[in-house]
Amino acid sequence: MALIILRCVFVLVAAGLSVSFINAGIIPQGTPWMVWVLLGGLIFLALAVISIDVAFRNKRLDAITAVYFGMIVGLFMTYVLGLAMTPLQPQIGEKLRNPVQLVMAVVLCYICISLLMQTRNDFRFIIPYVEFAKEVKGLKPCILDTSAVIDGRIADVVETGVFDGQVIMPKFVIAELQGIADSADRLRRGRGRRGLDILNRLRTSPNIELVINDQELPDYAGQPVDMKLVALAKHLQGKLVTNDYNLNKVAKLQGVSVINLNDLANAMKPIFMPGEHIDVRVVKAGEEPGQGVGYLEDGTMVVIEAGRDHINQTVSVAVTSVLQTSAGRMVFGKLG
Repeated sequence: MALIILRCVFVLVAAGLSVSFINAGIIPQGTPWMVWVLLGGLIFLALAVISIDVAFRNKRLDAITAVYFGMIVGLFMTYVLGLAMTPLQPQIGEKLRNPVQLVMAVVLCYICISLLMQTRNDFRFIIPYVEFAKEVKGLKPCILDTSAVIDGRIADVVETGVFDGQVIMPKFVIAELQGIADSADRLRRGRGRRGLDILNRLRTSPNIELVINDQELPDYAGQPVDMKLVALAKHLQGKLVTNDYNLNKVAKLQGVSVINLNDLANAMKPIFMPGEHIDVRVVKAGEEPGQGVGYLEDGTMVVIEAGRDHINQTVSVAVTSVLQTSAGRMVFGKLG
């Protein structure tokens, strides 16, 4: 609503400007058609600006601030150099002074904007309020590992809206995925192609902002992919999303926050209390005499006492105990 009011006021201001130009006597006498041309032209210009604003909805704040600050710094440097050129005015001449300053302004503004655009991820002081708000709300970027992308569950997690911040996909991880997809091994090639499909699904998802990071940090020199991921996570002050056990340990040793999809999946499994009843389909015999084994929808194994005689049947099981292992959670019960 506020944007609609702002745009309406902008159109009215444009119309008011045309009236002020008309009253100032800019339009020659005897050309009443110029009045309508000026009025229509300014209103059309205002509508064109609004249309461009509406067309580009996803505006990057860091890119916008880089342009603003680059222009401010460039114009300030032009002003300072203009003052320094004052003693040289007799040699340059009054006619050349303004063109020289204009060329300097264009060149310096371009250099400053280009510098800030290329290094905007390294400038934390451009908008201190935004960075402060991110720290308070915990909106840190999440850096994806190769194993997390190949796993595939990250796409389903992202679609739930759990990740509020940016999701970073390093370019060297994409290169590793492409190498896996081009592997001569059939199974490895299939995993790599699935990872590329998941990455494309993330790229087209409206629930997240996926950013391809192509920064080349000095810490990358001669380092494997895992160490590059840790260095990038520390540089961006983000979280690492992975399924790799070793990478998980290395990242935590270096003070990098880690989101392990396996730990997340185990945490989301339902908790069963002793005495609770669940319905399970017995699929095979257990290791102990008389035992039957079934599985819940999330893959949790249920060991059922006296369940061997009910293979391929759905039975009601009373939970007796729950065992948490490194491989997952196991539920023990008896026929209820």
